[in-house]
Amino acid sequence: MTSSTTAGQPDKLTRDVFIVAGVVVLGAIMSILDVTVVAVAQQTFVQTFDTSSAGAAWSMTGYTLALAAVIPTASWAASRFGTKRVYMASLVLFLLGSILCALAWNIGSLVAFRVIQGAGGGLLMPIGMMIMTRAAGPERVGSVMAVLGIPMLLGPIAGPILGGWLIEIASWHWVFLINIPIGIIALVYAWFALPGGGEQPGMRIDVPGLLMLSPGLALFLFGVSSSADKQTFGHPQVYIPMIVGAALIALFVRHAFRTSNPLLDIRLFRNKTLAVSVITMSLFAIAFFGGSLLYPQYFQFVRGEGTLTAGLLLAPQGIGAMLTMPIAGRLTDKMGPGKFVMGGLLLIAVGIAVFTTIDTETSYWLLCSALFVQGLGMGMTMMPIMSAALATLRGPEIADGSTMMNAVQQTSSSIGTAVMTVIFTSMLAPVTRALMQAGDDPTRQQKALLDNGVSPADAPSTLAGIPADMASSFGTTYIVTTALVVLTLIPAYFLPRRKLVQVAEEEHVTAATH
Repeated sequence: MTSSTTAGQPDKLTRDVFIVAGVVVLGAIMSILDVTVVAVAQQTFVQTFDTSSAGAAWSMTGYTLALAAVIPTASWAASRFGTKRVYMASLVLFLLGSILCALAWNIGSLVAFRVIQGAGGGLLMPIGMMIMTRAAGPERVGSVMAVLGIPMLLGPIAGPILGGWLIEIASWHWVFLINIPIGIIALVYAWFALPGGGEQPGMRIDVPGLLMLSPGLALFLFGVSSSADKQTFGHPQVYIPMIVGAALIALFVRHAFRTSNPLLDIRLFRNKTLAVSVITMSLFAIAFFGGSLLYPQYFQFVRGEGTLTAGLLLAPQGIGAMLTMPIAGRLTDKMGPGKFVMGGLLLIAVGIAVFTTIDTETSYWLLCSALFVQGLGMGMTMMPIMSAALATLRGPEIADGSTMMNAVQQTSSSIGTAVMTVIFTSMLAPVTRALMQAGDDPTRQQKALLDNGVSPADAPSTLAGIPADMASSFGTTYIVTTALVVLTLIPAYFLPRRKLVQVAEEEHVTAATH
């Protein structure tokens, strides 16, 4: 589908663009929700499959590694088979994985089926971004990215609510079965709504590049993810995969500059706007998504709230984002993303700063207000950065740019989650860390107390002091998060402050002269 514009209003989204956007948003909702919904079910998996917390965590790690492995293939797959075919195939694979997950009989089978699910989910976002960017055209990419941003923001908020509710009223199986009706609707919708064509049947995949980049990303993220369980980056299970993965990625970069048709065209970094957007997105994702993981944990572990209540307390963040995102998207097309991203980062920094002083009795009104302010900032930040990167690309560059931005976001988010988790746990008293690892098992909790020199007589007072210890650790972690958000202002300062179409034309003139 080519970009169509409304006479006199070239930046206004038209009906055909909204139809395409509906398909992509449905796929994004499934892919993103499935990360946070499964996070809620971890303790249920421990009890149901008689496994450890580390074993249950593989239901999340396996999904993440599958995402990392397939994202680099998105650009080639879209060019070789066409975006419509790849998107529909991804939906089918995701649905198949969801059905198999619901039929899992032990933790091993669940992890294996989550890998299948992740292989499908990993292509939904980059292919979806390609479809929407091409449908909207460069003059409306900000507006259309704002539409795609809604599920990206609501997923982390709605996931805990939906997951907790499904487990409470039904069973863990419905965490996966809920995808089936959504997926079938998306599949039928895609068949009729998405444009076909664009295939290049003779296009070959860069096999050496694939053997470097996909395992490199997967190994690097495996190491990063392992740090949360080991509570340090100094464990061999953490740093060895990270080093090997980083080495493979570095080899791919060297390879990409030397081959004519690389799996991912690294030469796009010569595009100044894309390069600045990638740096800004990396720092932003590390700070924001790393810090966001801890909000529900504070409400659950320090304040004693259930999963459902903790999810509802995060709702103001989503409401704030929904208010500013459509406005920022439209104005980004007209004015560039620079001013909005800078303002959004300042709002996020102010909102997070409130959490640096939290204790066991901090007012919920204050915390929810801070989350609302963060949401306002989030709506002005994430998708305008994406828009800046993609609006300056043309033709086949869009596929590589979409793939690159998704790989960067996925990697940076995982790094942020790991870093903040390690900082948080390192601030805790040893007995608190041991009790967190013990989970809800009374026997393991008693052993954790004894191993840390706490006698049965002192156990009640020790347990009573744990919420305060955890609150202090949360506050210290959010100092780091706030500092990282402020640091993101530096690359954000160099984002365009003019109409993105004009910036794109200048970038292509510059590229042509070189």
